[in-house]
Amino acid sequence: MPNFVIKTHQKNALYKGKKIYILNKGMNSGKPQKEPFTNSFVILFQNEEDEETVYWLAYSLWKSKFWHQSLIGSVIPFLRIYDFKKEFNTKVNEMLQEHDLHKKQVQALRLLEQKEDQLHLNIVLINEMRKTILSRYCRK
Repeated sequence: MPNFVIKTHQKNALYKGKKIYILNKGMNSGKPQKEPFTNSFVILFQNEEDEETVYWLAYSLWKSKFWHQSLIGSVIPFLRIYDFKKEFNTKVNEMLQEHDLHKKQVQALRLLEQKEDQLHLNIVLINEMRKTILSRYCRK
């Protein structure tokens, strides 16, 4: 069972050890990232294995729009830290009951993320080629 501490991220705070940040404002609330967001929670870990495990659990919750039910606010929706802690701890415990299944799913998610990155790179290259061809064509 991973050990972690959830706090509200402070702009100039320095955190020791492994950490991930969870966006807490907007329709992307719950989105995990290794770099800090302006409006985010920080989850602190003792080791890298716990960080990686919890990152992928947070990623799967965000992608499945799990946090939409907990959003509050009419103009800019946000996620309260109390609600996040309560639901996140429950979900982590629930999802880690099947640790072998979790490992397989994380492996599949990593593979999909790599493929997605490759496709984005290909799209960028295609757009650059298109610009080059059009600029050569228009010079004539």
